[in-house]
Amino acid sequence: MNEGDQEIRPAHLLKADDWQFEYHEKSNPHTSNLDLLSYGTYRVAPHASSGELFHRSEEAILFCLEGRQKVDVAGEQFELSYYDTLYVPLGTPYRIASVSDEDGLLAICRAIGDTQHPPSHAQWEVVRKDESRIRHLAGKNVFLMFDVSEPANRLLAGYTIYEPHTRAWPPHNHTDQEEVYIFTKGKGAIEVYADEKSKSFVHSMNTMDAATIPLLNYHPVFSQAEELHFIWCLCGERYWVGDKHKEFMDASVDELTT
Repeated sequence: MNEGDQEIRPAHLLKADDWQFEYHEKSNPHTSNLDLLSYGTYRVAPHASSGELFHRSEEAILFCLEGRQKVDVAGEQFELSYYDTLYVPLGTPYRIASVSDEDGLLAICRAIGDTQHPPSHAQWEVVRKDESRIRHLAGKNVFLMFDVSEPANRLLAGYTIYEPHTRAWPPHNHTDQEEVYIFTKGKGAIEVYADEKSKSFVHSMNTMDAATIPLLNYHPVFSQAEELHFIWCLCGERYWVGDKHKEFMDASVDELTT
């Protein structure tokens, strides 16, 4: 092409408060008393796209909370709608692009790993109707979005939905799993404590509030006058407490250590 034939493109003005894609780090092992697990959020403007994203030593799970996103994972395309999840393998580049007219919001949980596993996409509209992926407890349902059947280093994740005026029972803690709860709908409360005498972390939780849960802390949740939703993301040994301990399902004990 001759210089005289070269296309001249217009400039793009970027005001100080303009944005297309944002990441907010919410917690990591340097700030949260967790050893492996980090949590953050992505915001995507309508029809905007990120650059290449990459976590050299971490695997990750994306949770689509608002808007619709197309995620390219090393050339493989996945479309995410409300509550869909996507496991991104350790050390694998990916890009996020909005395909909707509204702002997008995704949560991301990351954990240090050492082995690369394949991507795994779970659609909420499928999982919410699949009884093999649902655990029914008194006043609440647990949805296993990324379960032990999907290979990973340390991560497991899902959603729990509480009916109004429900509490977790029995309170439980973990010797081999650290955790984060991210509240996505409704208002509730959470307690995190090593024992009753030392109980000091007692907080009301609104939409997009979160709590990190280090090892050996009990962490009961309480719903209020409306349905309560939260993400739980576990990092450590790969099991869900109710599948390993029947006492959690039938509430036959007053507390449980896993």
